[in-house]
This record gives sequence, C-alpha cells and structure tokens, in this order.
Amino acid sequence: MSRSSSVMPTTRLVHALAITGLAAVLLAGCSSTARTGGNQAAGVSSAQPSSPVHSTEPESGTGIQNNGAGQPAANPNAAVDEQPSTVFYEIFVRSFYDSDGDGIGDLQGITEKLDYLNDGDPGTHEDLGVGGIWLMPVNPSPSYHGYDVTDYRSINPDYGTLEDMQTLIKEAHKRGIKVIMDLVVNHTSKAHPWFVDSARNLGSQYRSWYIWAEDQNRPVSGTSAAGSGSPWHALRGSHYMGTFWEGMPDLNFDNPEVRREMKSIGTYWLEQGVDGFRLDAAKHIYEDLLSDKSTATTAKNVAWWQEFRTAMNGVNPQAYIVGEVWENSAVSVGAYLDQAFNSGFNFGLAETLVHSAQTEKDSGAAFTLERTYKLYSQLSGGAFTDAIFLTNHDQNRVMSQLENQPDHAAMAAAMLLTLPGNPFIYYGEEIGLLGVKPDEGIREPMKWTPDGLDTGQTSWEPGSNNAANPGADVESQQKRMGSLLVRYRELIQLREEVPALRDGDIRDYPSGNGGIMAYERITARQQVLVIHNLTGSAQTMQLHSGTGGIIYAGILRTVGGKAALGSGGLTLPAYTTVILE
Repeated sequence: MSRSSSVMPTTRLVHALAITGLAAVLLAGCSSTARTGGNQAAGVSSAQPSSPVHSTEPESGTGIQNNGAGQPAANPNAAVDEQPSTVFYEIFVRSFYDSDGDGIGDLQGITEKLDYLNDGDPGTHEDLGVGGIWLMPVNPSPSYHGYDVTDYRSINPDYGTLEDMQTLIKEAHKRGIKVIMDLVVNHTSKAHPWFVDSARNLGSQYRSWYIWAEDQNRPVSGTSAAGSGSPWHALRGSHYMGTFWEGMPDLNFDNPEVRREMKSIGTYWLEQGVDGFRLDAAKHIYEDLLSDKSTATTAKNVAWWQEFRTAMNGVNPQAYIVGEVWENSAVSVGAYLDQAFNSGFNFGLAETLVHSAQTEKDSGAAFTLERTYKLYSQLSGGAFTDAIFLTNHDQNRVMSQLENQPDHAAMAAAMLLTLPGNPFIYYGEEIGLLGVKPDEGIREPMKWTPDGLDTGQTSWEPGSNNAANPGADVESQQKRMGSLLVRYRELIQLREEVPALRDGDIRDYPSGNGGIMAYERITARQQVLVIHNLTGSAQTMQLHSGTGGIIYAGILRTVGGKAALGSGGLTLPAYTTVILE
C-alpha cells in the first residue's frame, strides 16, 4: 500500500486545514508605520476583539490602572486567551552530570543536580527555578545521541536503570519539576530486533512494520522530505525507507499493529510517572518524500497523533505533549494543536528573537504572535500553549550565533522569558556555552567549574568549542552580579512572581522606537507592559494608552539598569527590561 493512502481525518481537522485564508489575514505582515507609529494598537483583525476582560477588583499587587475617568479599563466583549506555563530545561543526559566517574552523564547525575534546577523552596534564589525538564533520548541505542532506539521499554545502560529513572522522577516531583522524555517513534534503530528480523525473514511478523519498496510495489526513487537525499537503502536484495539515515529505518504507521505498539509504549512510560513527551520528527510519520508535502499528508499525520493523544488520556489526561514540527508556517504547526499536541515548538519565533538580539532591533515578534495565537486558539478550541525557545540540540548554540556577546544573550533571554508559552532553555544556555555543528559540537559537556575538576564533569566529548571560553561555567557565574546565569535566575523568578508574565495573553504595543520591543501581557486579572531596550545606548519612548484604555503609570520591576518614568516618557538604560503596571 502506498504511504499516500489516507486515514480519514476528523471533521475538525478538515476544517482546520481549510482556513488558510483566515491564517493569511491574521498573519499578514505590517508596515513600518504600523510598527512604530501612533497611540493605537496596530492592525488587529476586526473579526477578533483586541481588548481583554479584566476584573473590576484587581488582585493585590497586579497594578491594573483605571482609565482616568474612574472606570475600570476593560472591554466586556473581549477575551483573554491565557496560556498557563512553566519554564522547561532541555537536558542531553550524556553531557550533563556524571555520577559514577565514567565520563558519561547519567540519570543519577541529573538527580544530584536537581537543586541546581529547582530546589523546591521558593524562598531561595540560588536555583534556576525551572518547572520542568525534557530528557533527550534515554532508551538504549547504538548511537551517542540516542535517536535510533533499540528497546523502547528500557533505559540506556550508559545512563542507568529503570529504577534510576523512577528515582529521578520521584525527586523531581518533590521539587515541583515535571519530567518529559523524548519519544522517537518515526523510526527505530537498524539494530532494533524488529528490523533485524524484518530484514532477515520475508515472512517475519515485523516485515510489514517497516516500509520495503518491493513489498509495497513502490519505486525506489524520490527525495527525502528530511533533506537527506534518497530515503531508500538497499539491504539483502530489497530497499527499505530511512528518511533521515540508513541507520534509522522508518516504521510503517499504515500498519495498525505499529500504531497499537507505539500507543502501548507511550502508556508504559506514563505509568512509570513520566509527565509527557517531546515527539521527535512528528511531521514525518507520513511525510517521507518531498512529494508527500500536502494538506492531505498533514491530515494523516495529525489523525495519528490524535489517536495517540486519546490513548495517553486514558492514563493521564494532563500529560504534556509537545511536538517537533520544524516549520515556520503557523498553519502547518497549528493543525497539530487540534486534540493532538498541547504545544508545537515555535521555530519561527526562535529565529526572530535571536535576530532581534543580534541586530538590536525590534523585528515585530509581538505583532506576529498576537495574530498567530488567534489562529491557534481557533484551531485548538483555546486549548494550546506555545513552546518557545532560542536554540536546541539541532542548532548552533545561541551564544555562538550572537558571536559571544553577553549583552545580546541577556536580551535574548529577557525576550524569551517574558513572552507567552512554555519557554525551553537548552542546557548550558544559561551560562553562555558556545557550540557550532557538527552535532557533537552543540552537545558538549555542561561546565560546572572553571578547571573542569568537578567530580561529576562529563568528558565523553572534548568540548573544543568551549576550551577557550573563560567564565562559561556554573561556579564562576553562581554569585557574580550581572552574570548570565544570575540574569536567567532573575528573569525566571520574575516570571513566576508576575502572573501576567507567566500565564498571560499578548498584545502588541507599538513603541515608536526601532531599538525598543514592547508588548502587553494580560490575564483576566492583571495587565502589564513589557519594554526591552535592545540597544547598547539609553533610549526614550513615549507611553500611550494600552489595551482597554489602560494607562501604565508605575514601574513594577527592572532587569538590567535603572529606568526612569516621568513626563518626558520612559528612559531605559542600555540592554534593560522594564515591566510597567
């Protein structure tokens, strides 16, 4: 059977994929005049009201202002689409912390370092304060990275045992940390017993679990949708599909036995206490070839993930599922938010934030997000949370992209950690680790001390990118005022203390200054204005009324320098973030 044969999508999914015209309206770009001019929010679609509902009884400390006429600044016909969130920390286990002296990071090592991530005591400020961790693959694999699995129900012996995993989960939960794990189901390892048997025996029960060209009367032609050239690989007189690499044979999800097994595997890990999954290569379940790219293929992918989500709900309806759909198209990502994923990683936003930090210019992130979230809300029925990040394990590290400029890295962090959604921090980002491809170079050991003599320092990779990167270690930055690590801690703490920053919707707020990025964050009970001076010199901006006629009259917090608010406007020192109420 051809991979293009279709599983019938749901009615909602068909509707979701048919609203490209609406998406074009919502996501249309704006002129520079709209970004920088006037006292009115730029270009909100008439079909979607721009003002949120506000309580007429602000909670203590929220700083919601009246509109000057003695009336609460609220629009009773408007809606706030809140995104309750927490900060996640992505960990490559092999590189993080070594508990047994073999030079390879392991699960016990992460358990030992949980207090670095969050000690569970909100009264202390020596920890990062994250609320979740994402473990890159922990299953057995012949590769250092683990993205070709040989046993889905076991732990890589380099990393420990199932008991170690259970202990990590238990200790993380004690500190209020959720644990999600990479789930790699698009393909297995070539060394997986299923594939070995499939290749050796034409009558194997696992033969149809993989995609053999000769069995399905498919031509051995085409180009991989993952960009790896031909997806076909010869073995024993036949050709199997391996979209990413010959060592990663694709599973055949047209086979109901494969789907059943993958749902069983997901259920197994939720029963072990895992809080959810990061789904690798989520759009490639059926999108194998460049010629597969279509709304029909997307519908088929989404239908499978809806099936998976339904199965997971049977164990834990609150399980957090975030998918890797590497697209800059909001329509493409949004389709998966319809009863499949809680979140899809926002790759387009990541590029925008790094570019803004690098160029010291507002690139319109808030304007785009406001419209993107209207689309996502419609596609998901209001049940989505964005997954935002700067870089991950597949990209050159943010500090390398920013040419090792700490001020730019600090502003990238400030933007990330004051925007809606679940921010994901890639391990070592908070201390300014450098890293450029090949992939080993962006997954180098976490640095704990300047001399590398910490007993848990991993050494599986020499760490050449950071060999001459003084100060990029935890010990050096732990208590140094102004360090990048301290800035990350301060921003995460601020996010937790201000509900609108943690959970709020977003509205664009034109600043009139190309070096300043500004946006409102809004919950039903709190509204604040976030202003970033992205530049290396002091900047001034004039304030105007915000959503619902709100007048921002006071400084709630500053991060960086000391800002001043007066009749002449708001003056921000270089590389400073201000929260107004």
